[in-house]
Amino acid sequence: MSLSRTLFLPVLLLLAAGAQANDVSMAGGTVNFSTPDNWQGILETQGDPEVHVFQVPDPSPTAGSTLARVTVTVKQVADLAGFQAYLGSAALKAKSLDGYRPAAAGSEPNSFAYTAQENGAAFSYRERYWFRNNHAIQLRCVRPQQSQAGAAWIAAFDKGCDQVAAGLQQ
Repeated sequence: MSLSRTLFLPVLLLLAAGAQANDVSMAGGTVNFSTPDNWQGILETQGDPEVHVFQVPDPSPTAGSTLARVTVTVKQVADLAGFQAYLGSAALKAKSLDGYRPAAAGSEPNSFAYTAQENGAAFSYRERYWFRNNHAIQLRCVRPQQSQAGAAWIAAFDKGCDQVAAGLQQ
């Protein structure tokens, strides 16, 4: 075995051991972000669109009937007009949800906050969108409006969403 091959394998193993399971790469490596350690990947699709869905564990009985989740979707679009069309389509889908109500307008461009009903429970939705390298990127954070886990869990959920958003902005 050559020296370069002998050195390559241990270096590769070290790199693999150092990679965190919460680091995500999409769209051929052009979209990257990290999630909090306790989030669980529950769905991943390849192709167009490419989707990653994470369950955010709720330690309370609320979790028995609700699913707190974060979805990142990357869709190829031809140009800025394609991105605007994607954004408009997403807004129409949101408005068609049962019990849709817009929340106070956020200060971020291309973002929406609203509440809607899922299986009789009120959910808070926060969606953010970016256009980069001919890709429409959507971050959708969905949690029960009220959780028996309390305000600390809600704050941790929102902080985790903000962490993913920070990675997607880069």
